[in-house]
Amino acid sequence: MFPTPKKLLSSKDIIGYTLPRLHTGKDWYVDFYVYDPTIDGLKRKKYMLNKYAKNERKKIASVLITNLTQLLISGWNPFLNTDKSRGYTTWDVVIKRYTDYTKIAEKKGMLKSKTAVDYRSRLSVLLSYIEEAKISIKYVYQFDKTFVVDFLDYIVFDKERSPKTRNNYRTWLSTFATWLVDRQYIKENCVESISMMKEGEKFRDAIKIEDLRKLKEYALDKCPCFYLACMMEYYTFIRPEELRHIKIGYISIKYQTITIPADVSKNRKEQAVALNDTILKLMIDQGIFNNPSSDYLFGKDVRPGKEQIAINRFRQEWARVRKALGFPNSYQFYSLKDSGIRDLANAEGIVVARDQARHSDISITNKYLKSEKVAHEETKHFRGEL
Repeated sequence: MFPTPKKLLSSKDIIGYTLPRLHTGKDWYVDFYVYDPTIDGLKRKKYMLNKYAKNERKKIASVLITNLTQLLISGWNPFLNTDKSRGYTTWDVVIKRYTDYTKIAEKKGMLKSKTAVDYRSRLSVLLSYIEEAKISIKYVYQFDKTFVVDFLDYIVFDKERSPKTRNNYRTWLSTFATWLVDRQYIKENCVESISMMKEGEKFRDAIKIEDLRKLKEYALDKCPCFYLACMMEYYTFIRPEELRHIKIGYISIKYQTITIPADVSKNRKEQAVALNDTILKLMIDQGIFNNPSSDYLFGKDVRPGKEQIAINRFRQEWARVRKALGFPNSYQFYSLKDSGIRDLANAEGIVVARDQARHSDISITNKYLKSEKVAHEETKHFRGEL
């Protein structure tokens, strides 16, 4: 019997770095590879020498290589910040420790039972966000302001929660960050500098007619797949969180409808919405129905596919388009629904808009129109019997 072949390790695997080397040609530089824990592998580090005179480059490179070699041998790593020694504790380990902490604190009376349960509930939503948005977070130091802001945007824009709910999550995140700081997992509370959201009127605006035309011209040419998503939002009023669950098989060409299953619908009721002629034609032109009925209408590349689109992808694509067109920040992806409700209500009446939006009451539709105190013209000219 022959022994089972073993996978041979390279010097990179054994040492964790390669020695610096000089490269010459169009560009002169010294490079080496060293272990980066964020990717769990070797990463290249390069020092450019083009700024020095050609007759000095070899001498400078020689000194640089000598110094870098000594540093690497002594344990120096350019991708590690010594201030983050506990920052490289894995995220999963920290989450388990935090969860255990809330349970023990609850048991010992340090936290009220209601508070501890609330903390774990919010943590569960945070972990769901990481999974749904396909966020790569391996070490606790990656819990930073950018990460937190993106999560809070997810709460208010993707999950369609109120500013008050978003602010409640911000408050919890601040207590979580303080817990991390106290245990030296992070250096400072990154949540403190994040402002509360005003808990008043809707924070987004419907899109002006002329801007809708600009959007159509740009998106149809530059990103036709995302243009279909915009059309779906504008004409069908399907919420972004619901839209990512829609499969091609849910669309009926015969009845010109889209069915939102109960397990997808926000109100947990199976409902059907009308599919506008314009959007149906666009779907046929894009060959949507040539794909399997089991495919998601919007896959990971914003086109039909087996893998579901990430929950924050619509918002990310919208941000790119908004920037390209110079639209204000008050124009959100969800603003397309506001605009569609406004335009359908103006064309066919608020009752039609209410039913297409699946609102239980016209007062909800009026909130989208920002006209809670609307005075209908029909009322002004109504002739009664008294």
